[in-house]
Amino acid sequence: MKRLFIAIALMMLFGPLAYGQKMTTEQTLMKMEQEMADAIVKGDMSVYDKYSAANSVFTDPGGMMMTKAQSLAMFKSGDLKLESTKIDGMKVQMFGNTAIVTYTSMDKGTYKGRDISGEYRWTDVFAKVGGKWKLIAGQGTPIMKQ
Repeated sequence: MKRLFIAIALMMLFGPLAYGQKMTTEQTLMKMEQEMADAIVKGDMSVYDKYSAANSVFTDPGGMMMTKAQSLAMFKSGDLKLESTKIDGMKVQMFGNTAIVTYTSMDKGTYKGRDISGEYRWTDVFAKVGGKWKLIAGQGTPIMKQ
Protein backbone atom coordinates (compact mmCIF):
# COMPACT_ATOMS: atom_id res chain seq x y z
CA MET A 1 0.00 0.00 0.00
CA LYS A 2 2.84 2.36 0.87
CA ARG A 3 4.44 1.77 -2.56
CA LEU A 4 1.14 2.47 -4.31
CA PHE A 5 0.79 5.76 -2.44
CA ILE A 6 4.34 6.80 -3.39
CA ALA A 7 3.75 5.83 -7.03
CA ILE A 8 0.53 7.86 -7.18
CA ALA A 9 2.17 10.84 -5.51
CA LEU A 10 5.06 10.76 -8.00
CA MET A 11 2.67 10.49 -10.95
CA MET A 12 0.69 13.47 -9.72
CA LEU A 13 3.87 15.50 -9.23
CA PHE A 14 5.71 14.61 -12.44
CA GLY A 15 2.94 13.24 -14.65
CA PRO A 16 2.10 16.48 -16.49
CA LEU A 17 5.75 16.96 -17.41
CA ALA A 18 6.03 13.43 -18.74
CA TYR A 19 3.01 13.85 -20.97
CA GLY A 20 4.27 17.09 -22.50
CA GLN A 21 1.67 19.47 -21.12
CA LYS A 22 2.33 23.07 -22.03
CA MET A 23 3.78 25.47 -19.52
CA THR A 24 1.62 28.30 -18.31
CA THR A 25 2.42 31.79 -19.56
CA GLU A 26 3.85 32.61 -16.14
CA GLN A 27 6.15 29.56 -16.28
CA THR A 28 7.21 30.46 -19.82
CA LEU A 29 8.17 34.00 -18.80
CA MET A 30 10.05 32.79 -15.73
CA LYS A 31 11.94 30.32 -17.90
CA MET A 32 12.79 33.07 -20.39
CA GLU A 33 14.14 35.29 -17.59
CA GLN A 34 16.31 32.47 -16.22
CA GLU A 35 17.58 31.56 -19.70
CA MET A 36 18.55 35.18 -20.37
CA ALA A 37 20.37 35.45 -17.03
CA ASP A 38 22.23 32.16 -17.56
CA ALA A 39 23.26 33.14 -21.09
CA ILE A 40 24.47 36.60 -20.03
CA VAL A 41 26.74 35.01 -17.41
CA LYS A 42 28.18 32.81 -20.19
CA GLY A 43 28.66 35.86 -22.40
CA ASP A 44 26.09 34.59 -24.91
CA MET A 45 23.86 37.49 -25.94
CA SER A 46 21.88 35.48 -28.51
CA VAL A 47 19.21 34.55 -25.93
CA TYR A 48 18.71 38.18 -24.88
CA ASP A 49 18.62 39.15 -28.56
CA LYS A 50 16.01 36.47 -29.29
CA TYR A 51 13.73 37.29 -26.35
CA SER A 52 13.82 41.09 -26.50
CA ALA A 53 11.84 43.25 -28.93
CA ALA A 54 13.75 45.29 -31.50
CA ASN A 55 12.58 48.54 -29.89
CA SER A 56 13.02 47.45 -26.27
CA VAL A 57 14.48 49.83 -23.70
CA PHE A 58 16.44 49.15 -20.53
CA THR A 59 17.24 51.39 -17.59
CA ASP A 60 20.31 50.12 -15.79
CA PRO A 61 20.88 50.30 -12.00
CA GLY A 62 22.82 53.54 -12.50
CA GLY A 63 19.85 55.22 -14.21
CA MET A 64 21.23 55.10 -17.75
CA MET A 65 18.61 54.34 -20.41
CA MET A 66 19.64 52.14 -23.35
CA THR A 67 18.16 50.70 -26.50
CA LYS A 68 18.43 47.02 -27.30
CA ALA A 69 21.36 47.74 -29.63
CA GLN A 70 23.17 49.68 -26.90
CA SER A 71 22.56 46.89 -24.36
CA LEU A 72 23.93 44.27 -26.74
CA ALA A 73 26.96 46.44 -27.53
CA MET A 74 27.71 46.94 -23.82
CA PHE A 75 27.89 43.20 -23.23
CA LYS A 76 29.73 42.42 -26.47
CA SER A 77 32.37 45.07 -25.73
CA GLY A 78 33.17 43.40 -22.41
CA ASP A 79 32.34 46.56 -20.45
CA LEU A 80 29.80 44.58 -18.41
CA LYS A 81 30.89 41.17 -17.18
CA LEU A 82 28.73 39.02 -14.94
CA GLU A 83 30.51 36.16 -13.23
CA SER A 84 27.35 34.88 -11.54
CA THR A 85 23.74 35.76 -10.86
CA LYS A 86 21.17 34.12 -8.61
CA ILE A 87 17.52 35.00 -9.19
CA ASP A 88 15.08 34.88 -6.29
CA GLY A 89 11.43 35.70 -5.56
CA MET A 90 10.27 35.90 -9.17
CA LYS A 91 6.63 36.91 -9.66
CA VAL A 92 4.58 37.42 -12.82
CA GLN A 93 1.52 39.66 -13.08
CA MET A 94 -0.57 39.30 -16.23
CA PHE A 95 -2.47 42.14 -17.90
CA GLY A 96 -3.93 40.61 -21.06
CA ASN A 97 -1.13 40.49 -23.65
CA THR A 98 1.26 42.27 -21.29
CA ALA A 99 3.11 40.86 -18.28
CA ILE A 100 5.23 42.38 -15.55
CA VAL A 101 7.96 40.19 -14.08
CA THR A 102 9.64 41.21 -10.83
CA TYR A 103 12.46 39.51 -8.97
CA THR A 104 15.68 40.09 -7.09
CA SER A 105 19.14 38.93 -8.07
CA MET A 106 22.42 38.51 -6.25
CA ASP A 107 25.03 39.38 -8.86
CA LYS A 108 28.80 39.19 -8.99
CA GLY A 109 30.41 41.20 -11.76
CA THR A 110 32.19 44.28 -13.04
CA TYR A 111 31.39 47.28 -15.22
CA LYS A 112 34.42 48.80 -16.94
CA GLY A 113 36.60 47.09 -14.32
CA ARG A 114 34.63 48.44 -11.34
CA ASP A 115 33.00 45.92 -8.97
CA ILE A 116 29.20 46.07 -9.21
CA SER A 117 28.50 42.97 -7.15
CA GLY A 118 25.40 43.15 -4.97
CA GLU A 119 21.68 42.61 -4.71
CA TYR A 120 19.33 44.15 -7.27
CA ARG A 121 15.57 44.38 -7.80
CA TRP A 122 14.33 44.03 -11.37
CA THR A 123 11.11 44.93 -13.14
CA ASP A 124 10.73 43.61 -16.69
CA VAL A 125 7.77 44.21 -19.00
CA PHE A 126 6.86 41.64 -21.65
CA ALA A 127 4.27 41.92 -24.42
CA LYS A 128 2.96 39.57 -27.08
CA VAL A 129 4.65 40.68 -30.31
CA GLY A 130 3.87 38.70 -33.44
CA GLY A 131 2.42 35.91 -31.31
CA LYS A 132 5.57 35.58 -29.15
CA TRP A 133 6.43 36.99 -25.74
CA LYS A 134 9.10 39.68 -26.01
CA LEU A 135 10.88 41.77 -23.40
CA ILE A 136 9.93 45.38 -24.17
CA ALA A 137 11.29 47.22 -21.12
CA GLY A 138 13.38 46.52 -18.06
CA GLN A 139 14.78 48.34 -15.07
CA GLY A 140 17.24 47.34 -12.38
CA THR A 141 17.65 49.02 -9.01
CA PRO A 142 20.36 48.30 -6.44
CA ILE A 143 19.03 47.19 -3.06
CA MET A 144 20.75 49.26 -0.41
CA LYS A 145 22.08 47.46 2.64
CA GLN A 146 20.18 48.44 5.79
